[in-house]
Amino acid sequence: MPHYKAVLFDLDGTLLDTLDDLVDSMNAVLSSMGFPVWPVDAYKIFVGDGVRNLAIRALPPERRADDWIDRCVAGMKSEYGRRMNRRTRPYDGIPQMLDALSGLGVPFSVLSNKPHDATVSLVSAIFGRWKFAAVLGEREGVPRKPDPAAALEIAGRTGVAPAEYLYCGDTATDMRTALNAGMAPLGVLWGFRDRRELAGAGARYIVRTPADITDLFPHDYRATATCATPG
Repeated sequence: MPHYKAVLFDLDGTLLDTLDDLVDSMNAVLSSMGFPVWPVDAYKIFVGDGVRNLAIRALPPERRADDWIDRCVAGMKSEYGRRMNRRTRPYDGIPQMLDALSGLGVPFSVLSNKPHDATVSLVSAIFGRWKFAAVLGEREGVPRKPDPAAALEIAGRTGVAPAEYLYCGDTATDMRTALNAGMAPLGVLWGFRDRRELAGAGARYIVRTPADITDLFPHDYRATATCATPG
């Protein structure tokens, strides 16, 4: 097995079960605009590619012009800002996995297509007792995943070569980001998508539990990379 030195995590569907708050927020926006709302399962496909793509997918087909999309995006940002930590929680086993990685000295970071401020806020609120090497969300001027720019930025901050990174996520977008960045794509089965999607997008590893991620590092492993200040 290759010797990996760091882990880059997606956030929604990987570290955090954010679906209920996302569903409640977007459905509130759609209802306020007079449009039909969607069941939870629909959002498992809608989310993962940024708030604008979420708005496009949630709006009725005849209302997907730019002005409607812009209104929906603005409403979603406002509504989600009020709701994003009401029902969101770590998946079972995530705290223990972060403890184990910390004990091994493995640096870990977060890269999300969620807006940057919301990404930082959630990580700080829910994972405040762990030190993340970097935390980045969607930022103006930086292309979103699956473009590798932000993933490579994190690799540069941490001083770990992309080939020595495990990139951990729950969607095809995450697997493509990993491949585009020259990182090892690791798919998780507890998130929003299934094994078929992850395998089809090029996952090198697919795991059923967070503990399986820790097992990819030998128990006598000690990281040699130097972590940067959290971003």
